[in-house]
Amino acid sequence: MSVIFRTSALRSIRVAPRAFSTTVRTQKSAMDPVKDAAKSVDKSVSQAAIKGLEVGENATQKAKAAVGMDPKKDAQGNMEDSASQAKASAQRMSGQAKGKGQEVTGEAQGKGQEMAGEAKGMAGEAKGKGQEMAGEAKGKGQEMAGEAKGKAEELKGKAKATAEEVKAKM
Repeated sequence: MSVIFRTSALRSIRVAPRAFSTTVRTQKSAMDPVKDAAKSVDKSVSQAAIKGLEVGENATQKAKAAVGMDPKKDAQGNMEDSASQAKASAQRMSGQAKGKGQEVTGEAQGKGQEMAGEAKGMAGEAKGKGQEMAGEAKGKGQEMAGEAKGKAEELKGKAKATAEEVKAKM
């Protein structure tokens, strides 16, 4: 009879596993700043190209005005002067656009490397935090297992005492 009582007392103690989950905060990826920098490079190069086109148009208009204003002058000479001015202006604007493009590209690369370094740092922090939380969870699990064993031993002792009392009363 004591065997049946003891096994039924031990079966009634059950420890349910607890769910453990973590979620990652949503953040910008390391590539987002690089994309933003590339967009700004594209925008500045486009603006510089537009300025170059506008300068070319202005030079063309000046050349036309110069030809129409002074009919005594050689039209060919005025056009050559205007053409050389337009060419020089276009070359200057092209150089400025290239310089700005290289500058923004360098900034984008620097920003990309900076963000990659920050991402690595954040990944290391997250890994450390995950290991810390895993250690805490493991420690808590061991604590709970120890408590369950202690409770089982306590109930075992109570069951034994009760069985002896029942045996003594018989």
